[in-house]
Amino acid sequence: MLTLVNRAGSLAESLGFKPFGLESSRILANARKISGFGFRDGMFEDGLERLIRSLQTEARLTTFGKFAMRRAVQRSADSRFLVEKAISENPSILDEPIDEPVFIIGMPRSGTTILHALLETDASHRSPLCWECLLPYPAPTPATYRDNPRLKTIRREFGQLFRLVPDLRMKHYMAADAPQECVGITALNFCSYQYLAQARMPGYEDWLSGEADQVRNLRWHRRFLKFLQSGGIRPVRWLLKSPLHVLRLEALFEVYPDARIVMPHREPSSFLASVASLMTSMRSLYTDHHDPVRTGQELMERWGGYLDRFLSDRASLDRESRFVDFHFDDFVGDQMRIVDTIYDRFGWNLDSRCRARMSEFLRRERKDKHGVHKYSLDQFGMSPTDIDGRYDRYIQFLQELKTA
Repeated sequence: MLTLVNRAGSLAESLGFKPFGLESSRILANARKISGFGFRDGMFEDGLERLIRSLQTEARLTTFGKFAMRRAVQRSADSRFLVEKAISENPSILDEPIDEPVFIIGMPRSGTTILHALLETDASHRSPLCWECLLPYPAPTPATYRDNPRLKTIRREFGQLFRLVPDLRMKHYMAADAPQECVGITALNFCSYQYLAQARMPGYEDWLSGEADQVRNLRWHRRFLKFLQSGGIRPVRWLLKSPLHVLRLEALFEVYPDARIVMPHREPSSFLASVASLMTSMRSLYTDHHDPVRTGQELMERWGGYLDRFLSDRASLDRESRFVDFHFDDFVGDQMRIVDTIYDRFGWNLDSRCRARMSEFLRRERKDKHGVHKYSLDQFGMSPTDIDGRYDRYIQFLQELKTA
């Protein structure tokens, strides 16, 4: 079906029709119309322009990809306008406190997603849920948090996604009412790696990792959390997660000076092939020009730079008391032992009911529930020798962590 759609779209474009074109002015005008609210923000609009430019010139999207990305971009703009409208109508939202949030960071494919979902079973925690980040307005209330039309809409959309990408659930834990990464929040600021999971856009990625003001980006992130909890669901602590926080550690502590960091670690040769495999599956839905070897090479270089930056920033910040580090293999071997380590370090209480919920979650979401995720370095043009040379600083950090 998608093949026919894409062929028809290519034919239409060859005849001069562009049914799914992207223009920032039209996106913003539609958002103003839907929200009934005028909103301006320089970073938000700059990010939108850069994203559209890369989608048009670099992503090489199919017809379906163009349709899906235009829909995603419009939804992000609509949601941002609606959130800002709610705040303008009730400025006291910005008085909502955010105290000692917990951030799970670290490289992709190191157990962060399952750890996030596992810790979220503790009633003291609250994470932004997938549906909340995609359709956040109005802020959920205790009566609507677990059952509402928006949740059902996203559940249907995820079901369609799983049918289109059959191996996705095998590679990544994902559900409409599951915790969402911070990329779902920053997507509403058009300064997010979420879009890069769908398409290769080196220009946008260069801006995102090198030029974008991550302090402003995370101030929006904090603003969004205040909006979410204004509906009446106020946690003891926010539980947040994104591997990409490793490249903005200084900004994170500037915006959240009392943040606590939970960080799993994994050998680069393992996580790089795994994330390249996941990105290959995701991008194949939006483009017919995905090159797995190029993806592997680019990931190897990008994440080498991100982790070098992380190590330098961490040393300069001197916030070691705010970190809990552990190895991915230790988490796979005994998840609850790692949970106990985190709770002991931060002085949290893990009662018997919460422990039982966590054990039930682990039983229900057992590893390889949807099949075994198989991958290798050579699929993506990488070798252990190349990785060891590029990641020598981080590998030395891992060795010191094991002996600590």
